[in-house]
Amino acid sequence: MKILSGVDKKFRIAGIIGALIVSVVILTSPSQPPPIPEPSEQTNESIKILATGLKRPWAIAFADQKIFVTEKAGTIRVIQSDVLLEEPLATLRAASIFGGGLLGIATHPDFSANHFLYVYYTYSENDNLWNKVIRITESENKVSDVVTILDKIPGSQFYNGGVLKFGPDGKLYVATGISSEFSHESQEIDSLGGKILRLNDDGTIPDDNPISGSPVFSLGHRDVQGMAWRENGDMYVTEAGPTKNDEINIVRAGQNYGWPEQECGGKPEFVDSIMCYDPSIEPGGIVFYGGDKIAIEGMIMATLRGANLFHVDIDERGMASQKSILSGVGRIRDVNEGPDGYLYLITSNTDGKGFPDRNDDKLIRILR
Repeated sequence: MKILSGVDKKFRIAGIIGALIVSVVILTSPSQPPPIPEPSEQTNESIKILATGLKRPWAIAFADQKIFVTEKAGTIRVIQSDVLLEEPLATLRAASIFGGGLLGIATHPDFSANHFLYVYYTYSENDNLWNKVIRITESENKVSDVVTILDKIPGSQFYNGGVLKFGPDGKLYVATGISSEFSHESQEIDSLGGKILRLNDDGTIPDDNPISGSPVFSLGHRDVQGMAWRENGDMYVTEAGPTKNDEINIVRAGQNYGWPEQECGGKPEFVDSIMCYDPSIEPGGIVFYGGDKIAIEGMIMATLRGANLFHVDIDERGMASQKSILSGVGRIRDVNEGPDGYLYLITSNTDGKGFPDRNDDKLIRILR
């Protein structure tokens, strides 16, 4: 594990810089929405702004020459052929809270055949907050079916996790958060809070999960913000700490990452992080870039408080160092690699912590 101070010897962290029919309410599902003209504004020649005016966007997913973006208020936006469609694909009745709402999104590996979209969102029921994962069937920018994949994940005003990804094994991985700083649910096997969960695409539990009959893949997590797999199959996550001690972890089946008994490392019964950030950088999404559009390989990490897109270099020993590859766009919430080999990111300047300009928030393609 490597603990980073304000200035590291290798680099500087920039301070400025069976499923059931769902009970969700789909409020809108337009038929043929007209496009908004593509924005022409660009901050420099290394990026192209594809969409502006996004409101608190959270996550990006790709399929069939479309980009799907979630907005925390509950809308799923669609960018098709580099044009933001005016009407959302759907609007969910998500909770209006600071750290929750409509969060993660993932497209099924066989989306071209089944048109399955998976989303994670926070909702309120009888004055309690919960999270659920639903599967939406999309057809020509309309919703044709919705089913619940997983429900009653503990909710919170602030720490809901919410990352959804399909792994190289074809399973759906779900990162959940904690209900409060004082909760020990991350250490409770029977709780869905503070975990990485592993599911079949229909919500059933895989036979080869580390705990028989349980969706729990790993435990002891606080608030996972990013998830990605290296080419060798290793799974990595970024986690937000309470006020410092943000982490990058290598996640393996059945392992315990210590929250709330441990932050970053030090106790032999738990797994140490490979990177620990003090002060906090508020890590966001991550991806292992394998395209040919930029001259970088390996982990790319979005940061919010750090306000940079970082290239994280992880060596054979699991040690890591990093350098900034993009700054100047403000808070960066998520990053992902498109099927065209380009990197895409969304900013998060309208989230209440940033300083938005009149065009925020934005979806950006990195050109080089």
